[in-house]
Amino acid sequence: MSHFIGADAGHLTLPQEGLITMDKKEFDSVSRLPAAVRYEYFIKKVADHEEVWGLYNEGWATAHDEEGKVLIPFFPRREFAESCAKDKWTGYHAKSVELDDFVDKWLAGMKEKGIRPSIFPVEEDTAVVEIEVLLNDLEAELENY
Repeated sequence: MSHFIGADAGHLTLPQEGLITMDKKEFDSVSRLPAAVRYEYFIKKVADHEEVWGLYNEGWATAHDEEGKVLIPFFPRREFAESCAKDKWTGYHAKSVELDDFVDKWLAGMKEKGIRPSIFPVEEDTAVVEIEVLLNDLEAELENY
């Protein structure tokens, strides 16, 4: 089930909330990058757009690491989140969180509850980082603006 239309034209177009396009080549090439490189892409795009994307359906999508600890997946753009709304996340839709809320409220709450961020998962490949590392990387990138 694809949430994208217009892919044949070289762009991915989402029908919700107006016309949003992303070059299909960029989408495909970024999706194939190793988790560590996708993490860097996440940091830069989140700082650029001042928003983080997750998957929502009467609650936020979660996963578990090999130790059974809860992870929440986050994405740099709507298109990447929507592409993961399948299998165990069928019925979920992309929902944005303002960067300030993500940094000030989400990460503090996640740390308190022992939940870790799963950054830009693709299939079973993801970057799971400590909240302090994510905060430091976001703050360092935001200093460039």
